[in-house]
Amino acid sequence: MRGTSILSIYFRIVGIVLAGFNTSLSAQNTVITADSITAQELDAVVVSATRTQRQMSSLPMPTQFIPQKEIEAINAIRLTDLLEEQTGLITVADFGGGQGVQMQGLDSQYTLVMIDGVPLIGRSAGTLDLSRVTVGNIKQIEIVRGASSSLYGNEALGGVINIITENPRPGKKTRFDYRGGSFNTHDLRAQYTDNNLVDEWSIFVNRLSSDGYDLLETDDLRTVEPYTNYTAQVKYKGDLNQWTQMQVSGRYYHQNQDYTASSTLAGASDINEFNTTLNLSRTPLEHWTQEFEWYTTRYMASESLNNPDGSAFSQSDFDQWFSRPELRLKRVSDSSGTWIGGLGLTYEQLKRTDFFGTPEFYAPYAYLQYDNQITEKLNLVAGARYDLHSAYASQFSPKLAMRYVLTDKISLKTSLGYGFKTPDFRQLYFDFTNSTAGYTVLGYNAVSERLPELQASGAILNVSVPLENFEDPLRPERSLALNFGIDFKFAPQVKWNVNLFRNDIKDLIDTRVIAQKTNGQNVFSYYNVNRVFTQGLETDFTARINPSLKFSMGYQYLIAKDKDAQKAFNNGEVFGRLSPSSPVFRLKANDYLGLVNRSRHTANAKVFFDLPRWDMDGSVRGTYRSAFGLFDTNGNSYLDKYDDLVSPFAIFDFSLNKALGKKFRIGAGIDNFLNYTDPGRLTNLPGRLIYASLTFKTK
Repeated sequence: MRGTSILSIYFRIVGIVLAGFNTSLSAQNTVITADSITAQELDAVVVSATRTQRQMSSLPMPTQFIPQKEIEAINAIRLTDLLEEQTGLITVADFGGGQGVQMQGLDSQYTLVMIDGVPLIGRSAGTLDLSRVTVGNIKQIEIVRGASSSLYGNEALGGVINIITENPRPGKKTRFDYRGGSFNTHDLRAQYTDNNLVDEWSIFVNRLSSDGYDLLETDDLRTVEPYTNYTAQVKYKGDLNQWTQMQVSGRYYHQNQDYTASSTLAGASDINEFNTTLNLSRTPLEHWTQEFEWYTTRYMASESLNNPDGSAFSQSDFDQWFSRPELRLKRVSDSSGTWIGGLGLTYEQLKRTDFFGTPEFYAPYAYLQYDNQITEKLNLVAGARYDLHSAYASQFSPKLAMRYVLTDKISLKTSLGYGFKTPDFRQLYFDFTNSTAGYTVLGYNAVSERLPELQASGAILNVSVPLENFEDPLRPERSLALNFGIDFKFAPQVKWNVNLFRNDIKDLIDTRVIAQKTNGQNVFSYYNVNRVFTQGLETDFTARINPSLKFSMGYQYLIAKDKDAQKAFNNGEVFGRLSPSSPVFRLKANDYLGLVNRSRHTANAKVFFDLPRWDMDGSVRGTYRSAFGLFDTNGNSYLDKYDDLVSPFAIFDFSLNKALGKKFRIGAGIDNFLNYTDPGRLTNLPGRLIYASLTFKTK
């Protein structure tokens, strides 16, 4: 088996390198302070863009940074509360109620989401539900735009979001937070940290519960059912000897939610997630750092439906494993720049209801990056990664980024990178037949065996795509991303940046009908066909008027289109109608709007203020989306300006906090002050939310 041979080769290499890790440098006498990615506490230091510490203002690629102070000022409780207010990021709900994030017009499945540098899993339908991530112990959030596969491989085709949790400061600290609000929502958090300068401990727990909400009272279903979830995280860091530092962390998440499918079918859903990370960092030589990291995570989701008499109607299970050992070597020198290289292996397994077998993936990889200040004004970052997958063709992912200081107030930066995303388990091994409607969906790898079985049983009327078309593997989706930006620094506290971007995606995976069934329904599968692009402009302006007042605003202009659809409109091959009874007419090229759920214009504005005289702080924030469409409503299979669109809307949020002495802090706020909702289409906007919060801390 190819996966077994890949695994054995990888561990032979790991064994050789680990031997060098333990012996080759231990004889050296030079010792320096660990160059850990979390050692510095500078607000503007980010690590996700290059996997090394860099001042954000000096990076050659577009990067955003959300500091802890801003997170606390708006009284956020979930990750989606923060991301939906950032320039160019749109939180979108999937059909299951989860919320993902769209970046530069690319779907959420193309953005890699990490906590402390290790990835989250659990994409049941492509979307990673970010509402399950609490922000109670977050130090900062880093957002890197553009293809980042040169460092992070699969899923980083569109960019990276890294949530970095807090490390203990010297001394002991205890903190309790509570926030209660609309829909009987209660968020309770507790944190204990101990840093005695020898080792560090951090323990964090969170409980969130809500009665959910119902935007459509005309049916028997609730938009979001009642739920309760828990998060617990433990981190430990200590020195094993004068050269080696160890860090161990573990995180657990559990959610239980009512689940209703119709007026007669009801049940419950359960989610359990855990991950553990072991990191050994060794700095025996000046300029050199060695790291070994082993990360393992498991995501389990179960949904059950029962008939009115209590008997079981259906059961659906999702059980995914992911494990990744990685060796890293880094050299930092003022004269010769920074080198970082890594060697690793990812292993994935998924057991899922309605799946063809139990698939496993093995993917060894290696990457190397060089970062240097070539001249006083020119910074260059060049890197590449090679992924060898057990089920797909190998992928080579290069990236080049440069920043040039034009004047002391103006700098130029550009980055060009290759990104890829391998087909997921669902696209390869799905084996599902809808018992009510009668249609069937087969994963690409399941077609060759399951379709002949359906033919033999008499369920197939005719086959429209020959089986020979499924002999070659389904190709990974590939992207070429270009970003070009200008940074203006009018004064130390007044900054403006503009970034132009273009993402070209080839081999986009889509669904198609491959056979017709005798019951009148179809058999669907997946294939590489679409070529899409997203392009536009994003800009941010920030000004700290004085130490107590900060103002920022951002804007994105976006065009996101399917190239084949664009060609069809240009050739006059697409027709539309104003209503089902009106005559059809030929559509023009400028009638094509592009991909669904993309707004041409999005914007945000935020004011953060401190009132030291009254020990108060707060914020006023607003976001705007122009019109967009969620699906074709006039029957031509394209999104055009004659479809039923979601109208432009704006969301305004307010928060106010006051310190009561050194240990207590109270807060209150209103999210979605204008109570905007669109019940039939936007299920992630519940309306006006009113809340109050209380914080107690010992230090």
